[in-house]
Amino acid sequence: MVKKKYKILSLFANIGIAEAYLEELGNKVAVANEIDPRRAKLYQAIYPESKMICGDITEESVFDEILKSSLSAGVNLIMATPPCQGMSTAGKMKKMDPRNSLFLYAIKLIKELKPDYFMFENVPAFLVTKIIYNDTPTLIPDVIKQELNEDYHLEFMVRNTQDYGVPQRRERMILLATKKGVSPQWHCPDPDQHMVTMEEAIGWIPIIDPFVKDLSEADFNRLFPKFEERKKAALKISKYNIPTTHVYRNVLAMQHTPTGKSAFSNPPEFLPRKKNGEIVRGFGNTYKRQNWNTPAYTIAMDNIEISSQNNVHPGRPCGKDEKGNELYSDARALTLYELMILMTLPPNWNLPEWTDLKFFRRIIGEGVPSLFVKKLFMKI
Repeated sequence: MVKKKYKILSLFANIGIAEAYLEELGNKVAVANEIDPRRAKLYQAIYPESKMICGDITEESVFDEILKSSLSAGVNLIMATPPCQGMSTAGKMKKMDPRNSLFLYAIKLIKELKPDYFMFENVPAFLVTKIIYNDTPTLIPDVIKQELNEDYHLEFMVRNTQDYGVPQRRERMILLATKKGVSPQWHCPDPDQHMVTMEEAIGWIPIIDPFVKDLSEADFNRLFPKFEERKKAALKISKYNIPTTHVYRNVLAMQHTPTGKSAFSNPPEFLPRKKNGEIVRGFGNTYKRQNWNTPAYTIAMDNIEISSQNNVHPGRPCGKDEKGNELYSDARALTLYELMILMTLPPNWNLPEWTDLKFFRRIIGEGVPSLFVKKLFMKI
């Protein structure tokens, strides 16, 4: 339990996945900033008591409003997740991408507000990315040290969320900083002894068939006679447990793909194919089922696509086809509800009814799992 309440400024806040448990711990996100209006609107709906400032932090008027509101609210902790597309392996990793320098605005606010603590969260490449600083290419951690080492204890680290009770492998760079003279000093918790697997996290959810958009109604009902029954059972668990929609050639390939395997390992008749029938060329982590006995692979933004990386439900043997080939259930991407579990979002999270669920699915692939952040904050 936290010994005192912290009033938080959340920068580059997205929709607040990281913040999901902070109020439960006695904290308050007093001020948040997000540049994208859609994300800002959703954040404000989820956290109605926070002051969301929507705008570009590099603009003087926006920066000044963030500073003024934070001073007024008595902010004593800052958390920041600057955009990582310029340094992420999932992005273009563009050298000297201007987005890589946005953390400097967080530093300016730290210098003005002098919070007791601050946290930066980003991809591990944050530690080896350079920006132009004083006309010289300089590593980001060295910039931060030069700017803040005099006033703060700085602790840089890379941690994998699977080591902290999160059923998802997700490596993150974490910087925890404590103002000199403030106690306790903020440290990362020790790893959990137990690693939560997909079996433990979502293995209890009954079979959900995909919806196949390019089949006639008669063919679909013949191939998936229990679709409506299973859909009804899925939605009874959660309104977000919605069957995903795919094309039949992808579903057929995955129906013949065992747990943990890629469809590229299938016999020729069940290999991934293009619309014209050509065999798809790709990597072994695409058209791939996840494993039951490990945490999930990192959830990406394109998590609805069978053809993208490690997106397909693990599945289970469920009989044979007419030629005696083994069939596997759940030939589909994970449902939104399953993704929410893997991101460790609270089951009662305040997601408004009007949320665009396709938009929300993509955003989930950008967030840091809520439980991991909760465990970080439990250490101060």
